[in-house]
Amino acid sequence: MWAGSYVWFMLCLSGFGISLWPYAVPPSLTVWAVSSPPSSQLFQLVGTAILLPIILAYTIYSYHVFRGKVTETDGYH
Repeated sequence: MWAGSYVWFMLCLSGFGISLWPYAVPPSLTVWAVSSPPSSQLFQLVGTAILLPIILAYTIYSYHVFRGKVTETDGYH
């Protein structure tokens, strides 16, 4: 049931995307006309390449630190 609703949602979303391509809002502008300059995109790519591994490493570390099952004897209900 869940998989069917997910597939249906993705089909609707892709149909919406296909119907709008390549025009953005307003309809007279294309996706390429409203995108940022390549230098800005490169800056964001470098920032993401540096920060994403740090964020993932910290998330893995925090899950490792707080692993284990909490029981009622630990004082939490």
